[in-house]
Amino acid sequence: MSIGSCDLEASGAFPAGVTVRHPRPSDHAVLQGALTDWWGGQGGEAGGQQRRLLLPRLFLQHFSETSFYVERATALRAFLIGFLSQSDPETAYIHFVAVHPEEQRGGLGSALYRRFFDVARGHGRSRVRAITSPANRNSIAYHTRMGFRIEPGDRTEDGVGVCTDYDGPGLDRVSFVREL
Repeated sequence: MSIGSCDLEASGAFPAGVTVRHPRPSDHAVLQGALTDWWGGQGGEAGGQQRRLLLPRLFLQHFSETSFYVERATALRAFLIGFLSQSDPETAYIHFVAVHPEEQRGGLGSALYRRFFDVARGHGRSRVRAITSPANRNSIAYHTRMGFRIEPGDRTEDGVGVCTDYDGPGLDRVSFVREL
């Protein structure tokens, strides 16, 4: 099932004045810049490098049909990188989402999530999963507001289930699931 650019604009779920399209490999440098700039230096250079490593070009080559790139006047304002699980035919996964700091609380993030939920449903998926860092309290709160349930971890931190070493030693994560 392919998603054409007409379908991207048809739902009207996005704020006026933005263009929504699928990302292309040629967008990689712009996305890498956003991963450096939009976090206000959080984690220093090491934090920026860790974010950039989470989005290699292969996501733009192999998962573009389930990912979205939002522009306003040709400038990147938000993006969502997601895919359909090949191992679990009921599941879709949101790998990375970001909204430019000037655009936050303007509806772009929610519109991206709703668009991805629609795509996942269209492919017969009944749940969406995502993860975040336990230190990212804003992300935890946002996912909860978007209807995600925090899955139990092997320990609790500030009342939240945390999966210790989820992505390797010292890389703990909070795991979410949302039924569609």
